[in-house]
Amino acid sequence: MPDLGSSSSHPYLANGLSRDLRCRSYDVVVVGGGVGGLTAAMGAAASWSVGLLTKAGFDETATFFAQGGIAAALAPYDSPELHLRDTLAAGAGLCDEEAVKVLVQEGPDRVYRLERLGTKFDKLDGQLILASEGAHSVPRIVHAGGDATGSVVEGALVEAMVAGRRVALHEDEFVVDLIMREGRVVGALSLSPDGGFTASFARAVVLATGGAGQLFANTTNPPAATGDGHAMAFRAGAWLRDMEFMQFHPTAFYCSENPALLVTEALRGAGAYLRDIHGERFMLGIHPQAELAPRDVVVRRMKEVMDRDQVDHVLLDARHLACVDLRDKFPTVTQGLRARGVDLCTQLVPVSPASHYFMGGVITDLWGRTSLPGLWACGEVASTGVHGANRLASNSLLEGLVFGERVVHDIERSFRVPGLLEPPEPILSLPATNAPGNSEGDVAAARERLALTMSRLCGIVRSEAALCEARRTVKEIRGALRPPRARVAELELVNLLTLAELMIESALRRQESRGVHLRSDYPERDGRWLKNIAVRRENAGKRSFRVLERGERPDD
Repeated sequence: MPDLGSSSSHPYLANGLSRDLRCRSYDVVVVGGGVGGLTAAMGAAASWSVGLLTKAGFDETATFFAQGGIAAALAPYDSPELHLRDTLAAGAGLCDEEAVKVLVQEGPDRVYRLERLGTKFDKLDGQLILASEGAHSVPRIVHAGGDATGSVVEGALVEAMVAGRRVALHEDEFVVDLIMREGRVVGALSLSPDGGFTASFARAVVLATGGAGQLFANTTNPPAATGDGHAMAFRAGAWLRDMEFMQFHPTAFYCSENPALLVTEALRGAGAYLRDIHGERFMLGIHPQAELAPRDVVVRRMKEVMDRDQVDHVLLDARHLACVDLRDKFPTVTQGLRARGVDLCTQLVPVSPASHYFMGGVITDLWGRTSLPGLWACGEVASTGVHGANRLASNSLLEGLVFGERVVHDIERSFRVPGLLEPPEPILSLPATNAPGNSEGDVAAARERLALTMSRLCGIVRSEAALCEARRTVKEIRGALRPPRARVAELELVNLLTLAELMIESALRRQESRGVHLRSDYPERDGRWLKNIAVRRENAGKRSFRVLERGERPDD
């Protein structure tokens, strides 16, 4: 399975297959087991045969890891219009307003539907408890299990899906490539733990593979977040957008762990402070909401303070809050910190920014349709336009719920067109080759070097000189590797290298600071860059970039 790199004209990473290729067919194939994928799979299974392919277990998704809640206008004092305003403000001018309107208007119903499926949201006297988080003007965040919302939501969706017995689950299958035929996506090629390949053919494929936090040395993302969906869609020729925008969460526990323990933003919503190593609060006077400013504002100020004090962390202070409330509302964080020798009630918590959410993704319309016929996308892998240059806290689970449902409705409309989506014949012909592969040690060393390079040169603050150095280093890493074998670790590395190249090139093109993209050589926001950067892979293997006006699609 040779690495095609960036110059090959062949669209597949997997262009050498074992002879025992297995085939199966469905109406709909969903790739990914987070909130977006599960929502789409459950909805599609009401009418069609569905196959769900997941890289790892359901407890290894970003959804499961999510401590934050779900933002929705559920209170009498709130409204979709207010939620819209907050989302647009956080997005730093690059949100697609029509997409945000869909999100905030349909969001409340999706939350109530999730509750009807069995999700037990936190309540007091029968009423939903609504919490505050960064950049929200009113409390509107629903939680479940305190700071365990993601795992509760994931569990409820999986339980409902399994109970229905209408979805064929294929866990621990690493999807290597989208299968193309005459310009259309007709299935997904996956690698099983036994080393065999399976071609899952379908009339519709839904990509819901999550993010790419593992591109950096410090991340809150699970190990599976290696940007596989982004990379396979790029190889297939889909348009991607906003690849320069990686959101760093301000408060990950400062340590050498990967992933790092996320110290939920809801703690600051409950009144916790950020202090420098001298004990001074440093967000006062920086933003009217202080510690609850938008994440990009908090992270920028944290970086300034850390550079000033020549340290690589700051301190989170919850000592003034009632200990019983901390333990009741934040059991995951409280127990996680205790296991690491820190008492949230009595001690300052060392925290530092870590890669958290990737705004870059496969461009979709308001119904999840990508630029490739036969392919839909939802969740973090998709670029719907709702997040702009900086995602508003707790809008991510909501996006998966809303657009995962919309994908199903659009597929239903597509299936009504006679002859448009006939089941493809299970035939796949790729040239067989024998790749030498790379040792486990070489793969691990290359991945560590890549992550450290991206964190140092393409992380929180960037510059042209740093980005050019990062580009040279990534090229060296790729050039030192031999064509990969059919091993997940090697294929993940190829995907990460692909995303690193796209992120660096996009970051070089955006000559301003906007949202989570901070340039030391262009420190101010520039109105001339109120635009999006899109990229796709051309037939000759070259990357084609386009600068889009707001609301413009690259195929317009």
